[in-house]
Amino acid sequence: MTTEVYPSRGAGRLGQLVADYVRLTKPRVISLLLFTTFFAMLAAQGGWPPVRTMVLTMIGGYLAAGGANAINQWFDRDIDAEMRRTAERPIPSGRMSAAHALTFAITISVVSALILGFGVNWVASGLAMLGLVLYVAIYTIWLKRTTVQNIVIGGAAGAVPPMVGWAAIDGDVGIASLILFAIVFYGPPPHFWALAIMIKRDYAKVGVPMLPVVRGDSETAKQVLWWTLVMVGVSLLPVVADVSGVVYLVSALVLGAIFVVMAIDLARTRSQKSAKITFHYSMIYLALLFVALAVDAAVR
Repeated sequence: MTTEVYPSRGAGRLGQLVADYVRLTKPRVISLLLFTTFFAMLAAQGGWPPVRTMVLTMIGGYLAAGGANAINQWFDRDIDAEMRRTAERPIPSGRMSAAHALTFAITISVVSALILGFGVNWVASGLAMLGLVLYVAIYTIWLKRTTVQNIVIGGAAGAVPPMVGWAAIDGDVGIASLILFAIVFYGPPPHFWALAIMIKRDYAKVGVPMLPVVRGDSETAKQVLWWTLVMVGVSLLPVVADVSGVVYLVSALVLGAIFVVMAIDLARTRSQKSAKITFHYSMIYLALLFVALAVDAAVR
């Protein structure tokens, strides 16, 4: 049975424990989710949102996503121990017990629901909990180890945060919120499949059926290109629905064109270098797209 292993004295032990709690939440992953949440609030407000609403939404959003990520690490602790990229996480490394991590995950998830519900509104709270359930139950427990479509369907979880941000201001789920969901929903396949090409040996080692493992790099690169084209098309929906204007349109076209060029190069070369470039740009792309959306709303 795994037990906690920390320095035996005061500050060092506490520092390691806090660091592991933070690591369980996957802060680097959450940063993009919070980015889309924040700029969705700016777009919904048409300017700077109320400080109290903004702060509580960001805290609640972090705890909801952090709880989902911690449960993910609790469930995946067996395969995490076998993968070089994840072997030093708190549970597989032996620094924290699985039960301890799960208790922490459930606690911050409940706190998130209460902060968003009482501090913001219950629509935002319900959406945040929906995102948690989608990530934990649909992606982590059901899809990740059973189908190459795990990222496609599981990507719905990552598309919920901008809806939370919009609902925090608007108090409802309208057409604009659903469009933001659609934009982010089509982002994970190009992002994660580019990453999967880079680390497919780890996935193959633990039996996770990521696309490059099952169908090879060539087919994966083609899928990255096709999904990128769809994603860029979907990114224009705010203009079609009159949610945004010229500033966003120009930004979406330029950012999308860059993404398509990178995806074409990946499909042509199928190289690790192209996969790495595409993977890193995919993170910047969504962030800049939401910045453009917020700027456009403020200008309009």
